[in-house]
Amino acid sequence: MDMDAHKPIEGAPLPKKKTLTKADLIEEVARAAELARKDSQVIVETVLESLVSALKRGEGIELRGFGSFRFRERGPRRGRNPKTGEVVDVPPKRMPYFKPGKELKELINQ
Repeated sequence: MDMDAHKPIEGAPLPKKKTLTKADLIEEVARAAELARKDSQVIVETVLESLVSALKRGEGIELRGFGSFRFRERGPRRGRNPKTGEVVDVPPKRMPYFKPGKELKELINQ
């Protein structure tokens, strides 16, 4: 994975915090692959839909050099309705979480 193009310039101040949006990702794919924005939108949406589908099927996702999506099991518990204070049973659920890969951690902390 070539992430050198996104390295900050040494000695330069860190850029303002910004969130990468789906639209930003579409534009980046269009620029990098020299595709029409509409074509890159199809690619990005297909990738995201594939990831969501895999998670819905209960599959983990591993992207070498980037990270993995896994599940944490949350058991049943008792909670409270914040409006009424009434005790409610919260059912068990599976929560997806992202675990960054070693290479990604190293690139971020350079």
